[in-house]
Amino acid sequence: MSDYDSSKVRQQLTQQFLRMGQQLLRLCLLEARRLIWLAGMMFAVIFALYHFEFPFGYVLSSSSSFSAGKVSLVPNSHSHSGDSPSKSEVVGNMTISISSNSPSTFFTQERANWTSEGRDRNPENASVSDRSESSSMNSSPNATSPPVVNKNISTPIVNSNISTLESERTKTFDINENSRKSQKYLTPSGNNSYPNRVPKLNKGLEMPDSSAVSISEMNGLLLQNRASYRSMAPRWSAVVDRELLNAKSLIENAPIIKNYPNIYAPLYRNFSMFKRSYELMEETLKVYVYREGEKPVLHQPRLNGIYASEGWFMKLLEANKKFLTRNPRKAHLFYLPFSSQMLEETLYIANSHSFDNLKQYLKNYLNLITAKYPFWNRTGGADHFLVACHDWAPTETNQLMANCIRALCNADVKGGFVLGKDVSLPETLVRSFRSPLRDLGGKPPSQRSILAFFAGSMHGYVRPILLQHWENKDPDMKIFGRMPKSKGNKNYIRHMKNSKYCICAKGYEVNSPRVVEAIFYECVPVIISDNFVPPFFEVLNWDSFAVFILEKDIPNLKSILLSIPEKRYLEMQMGVKKVQKHFLWHAKPEKYDIFHLVLHSVWYNRLHLISLR
Repeated sequence: MSDYDSSKVRQQLTQQFLRMGQQLLRLCLLEARRLIWLAGMMFAVIFALYHFEFPFGYVLSSSSSFSAGKVSLVPNSHSHSGDSPSKSEVVGNMTISISSNSPSTFFTQERANWTSEGRDRNPENASVSDRSESSSMNSSPNATSPPVVNKNISTPIVNSNISTLESERTKTFDINENSRKSQKYLTPSGNNSYPNRVPKLNKGLEMPDSSAVSISEMNGLLLQNRASYRSMAPRWSAVVDRELLNAKSLIENAPIIKNYPNIYAPLYRNFSMFKRSYELMEETLKVYVYREGEKPVLHQPRLNGIYASEGWFMKLLEANKKFLTRNPRKAHLFYLPFSSQMLEETLYIANSHSFDNLKQYLKNYLNLITAKYPFWNRTGGADHFLVACHDWAPTETNQLMANCIRALCNADVKGGFVLGKDVSLPETLVRSFRSPLRDLGGKPPSQRSILAFFAGSMHGYVRPILLQHWENKDPDMKIFGRMPKSKGNKNYIRHMKNSKYCICAKGYEVNSPRVVEAIFYECVPVIISDNFVPPFFEVLNWDSFAVFILEKDIPNLKSILLSIPEKRYLEMQMGVKKVQKHFLWHAKPEKYDIFHLVLHSVWYNRLHLISLR
């Protein structure tokens, strides 16, 4: 074949290859368009499912699990356990429980506005539960207040092997021994499949259609839970377990005490048992405080403001020589020293309406201590406790720390708070950490000229209804909105000291610092907050010194108060004065004060829940 013919053949082959390449390219482009179209359709379907079906894709049951006489413990107490009868999801401020035997669920009524405008409360005004930006939280100097917080603070995280144990009522973490040597740092980030979106508040004046759990029903629920609830049996036995069981037996068989100096027996459910338990706590209890963790979220709380309870408790416990032990094997309880307020101030992304990175921070912290220590794994966290006063603390802890004893200011029996396990933490407004007892006390009953007093901003749905019925309607009822500012809140304090009854109306959440304020100023608290578990409920008889009024009965408020005989009022007012010592902070803790009562409630609940192998 000549060179010419060869060249011609090569040209023809080249043209054929070019045509084939062009055809192949067109085919690839066509297929690529189809793939892109399919991917777009899949993304659109996923986007629609995510935004329009979650969280309402679940079947919602209209029946309440908290109807009278049918209060269910399982959905709140162990809804997060790997092998428990039911499980739950927390979406914003709704707890959705899903039974493994039925597709039906229940959820709590929306009860909070967790937008950035309402996430903090400002103590600088007489309306002490007002909320504003966190920068106004503490205007007074605070020796322990941190400098400007770094929003990029990181949490130690360990590549620990976390697995679910086959246990009926708990979820615990297994330790990867090799992970103890491989620590690295990770900035908290939200990795959850579904972000916890913060719903907006319904600002109407109508109350949610939900059945309230009355104080008498709570009493029954406490007894029911005492009989039925048990924490996870320890994976291996320890001397501390036998010491706790021995203390429990001694308390149950405590000698009857009829008369005791400076004690008013009606204040307590069972004073004999309380006294014996308190004595055994002083003799026996040892607490281990984990030293790991970065400030300011760990080990550096605030001591001023309405969330000061968590800060004062942490400060006093970490400085305590009587109850602390440096040997964790001798500890009956383990304290998780984080501040829910500092967690929010440090890590919450403004206007994000998501708790994901806050939860991730706590998860990283638990990964650290479970990889370094075996004690969480031994009981599934049942002998661990936390003390948190911020409104968001229940949502932040109700999954990872569901088995812990949680001392919470936001003690909502329909919001995941477990009577008999969790502790209702008093919300105490501390205006000056240098003088927490400033202005203590009030006028004697004969000089209290005001029947009932309330002042505060219009947070939530209860307060607007309260003012709608009673503001400027009756001279005996001093019911106001937000009072004008005065130096030291003297006008607000003067009204409390001169009132027979102080109205403690819920705001966005069930808790309010007014409950402790009323006791502080020796005014009988009138609690208008359905489903609120009052502080130290496991030992105190609140009916002896407080009045509970259902939200639906606000129109009858005055007639209810006037129906209380004068003799009964004087007994309650005396009870307020007697119980006051249990609600006071001291720079150096004193016997039976609030520090000791918080610790005692944790100890007391642990005794009732302990199980053995």
